[in-house]
This record gives sequence, C-alpha cells and structure tokens, in this order.
Amino acid sequence: MQKPFRGTYTVLITPFTPPAFPGDGGAVDLPALRRLVEFQIAEGIDGLIPLGSTGEFLSVSREERTAITETVVKTAAEASARHGRDVPVLIGTGAEDTREVVALSREAEALGADGVMIIPPFYSVPTEDELYHHYKTAADAIGLPIMVYNNPATANVDMGAATLARLSTIPNCKYVKESTLEVTRVRDIIAAVDGRMEVFAGVLGYESAWLGAIGWVAVCSNVLPRLSREMFAAAAFEANRDKALPLYRRLAPLLPWVGGPRYVAGTKAAFRLLGMEMGDPRPPRLPLPEADWPALAQVLQAIGPEWTGAMPATRAAAE
Repeated sequence: MQKPFRGTYTVLITPFTPPAFPGDGGAVDLPALRRLVEFQIAEGIDGLIPLGSTGEFLSVSREERTAITETVVKTAAEASARHGRDVPVLIGTGAEDTREVVALSREAEALGADGVMIIPPFYSVPTEDELYHHYKTAADAIGLPIMVYNNPATANVDMGAATLARLSTIPNCKYVKESTLEVTRVRDIIAAVDGRMEVFAGVLGYESAWLGAIGWVAVCSNVLPRLSREMFAAAAFEANRDKALPLYRRLAPLLPWVGGPRYVAGTKAAFRLLGMEMGDPRPPRLPLPEADWPALAQVLQAIGPEWTGAMPATRAAAE
C-alpha cells in the first residue's frame, strides 16, 4: 500500500543547455537534471514534482516530457535507495485537452511515477461540470493518486472549497495544491472535503502549515531543499513556532525572487550564483536581468553557507 504524501515537495525546474542560436532555447540538460534530483534527495527533500509550472511544462516537447519523466523517476529511485528512504515522484500532466492529460498520465504511470499533478485546462475556462468530467476521466484512466492543482493566477480557473469538495469524491483525487494567496482557503478546503482530500500549500508554506496543510509544493526548495523542509516540518508536524519562525525568516527574503512573474528566471539565477548551472529559461521567458543579480547575491549570502553550501559545486569550492 502506498504511503500518503507528506512534507515538502520540490516542483523542479527543467535545466537547459545553452542555445545553439538566438531563440533556440537549448536542449533539456538531462545530466544537470540528474544532478538536481540527486542534490534534492541528499538534502532530505520529501518528494519531487517535475513538469509543473516551474518546470516550464508548456515549453517542452512531448518527447522531452518523456525524457524528463524517465530521468527523474529513475534517478530518484536510485538516489532514494542509496539514502535509505522513499522519495515519491509526481509528474505534472496538465494540458488543455483531456485526451492529452489521459495520455500523459498513463505514460507517467507506466514509467513508474508515484502520482500525477494536474492543473485544470487553462484556456477554455471550464465550468464546474466540465472540471469534474476532466478530472474524473483522468482518474478513471490510471491507478495513481492525483494532486489537483489550483492556481487561478495562471490557469484562469479558481477551484474553491465547494468545487474541490466535489472533486474529492473522485477516489483518485486525494490531494490539492492550493496556490492562491488566501491562506484561509486551507481552512475552508479541509472543512469542505470531509477528510477525502489533503491540502498541500502551493505558495504560503509557513502560513498554511498552521491551518492544517500536510504538505508544501515549493519553488524555493529547488535552491534550499533542507531549509525549506525543516521549516515546514517544524510548523506542520512539530507545531514548534520557536523553531519554525526563525527558519521562515531566514528563507523569506528569497521568496520574492522565486515567486511572482520571474520565478523561473530567479530560481535559475540563484543556481548559477551558487555554482550549480541550470541554464536559462526558454523563451518567451528571459533570464533575470543583470541589474538584479547583485541584490539576489546579497540575499543568498545573508541566508548563509550553512544552508547554501550543500550544492556540489559550492561544497567543492569550499574544500
């Protein structure tokens, strides 16, 4: 029987090689992706989610999606075995076409994923009945648990507590990633779903933990997996404010750089500053402007080497 998903899950960036010509976007850098997965697991992360928004899922081809899924699932299994613990992998399988969601979710299951994360169709603006049909169709096609992804800022659909309560009656829809900035949504969802669905914070990890979220799908944990995990665990599972709040305050200055409209660019810039190259975003996203790099470097320096020094390149330089 599969263990329930809990804790801090990194929504992984997708590393790219340098572009061959302007506008090319480079190729998916699978060796860098393997290093990233190994780094995450060595640092204690609880789970991994490739091909989410942070993974630029709309900017990779069907073939690249398959390669990313294969690489993360295989590398995570190998690294988990070395470290003696189970790190689940959920694959982002969101798409505008329900048939494509089914195909991608079936592929994720066939390749060994532990679950899928599905954002709703983001152009057609589906009604609640259409949302139910979309998720029910995907759920009926696979045996994996589904994490419903509510992110109205990008999906143009806001799945509130009542809608999620209906979706929670679909047996596979066991989790929701709640990505609004309204922390009381966590409270309302938990009350509405009557134990059928668990809440992962999508943005407000610290705040959501105190209202009952059992997980956090984090962007900042790409760069700082150990700090992110320890902060969320102290709040959600230990209820230790004296431990959790100082960790949150250490982490908080990075959050604007890995959130907002430049979250992919900011995350990849942070990796470069810390000596673990992950390439640039693919167009239409652009790299973080050079004028912003000194301020981001100051943020990383202030967080301190006890948290940022675990990256392989940083650690090697220190030695």
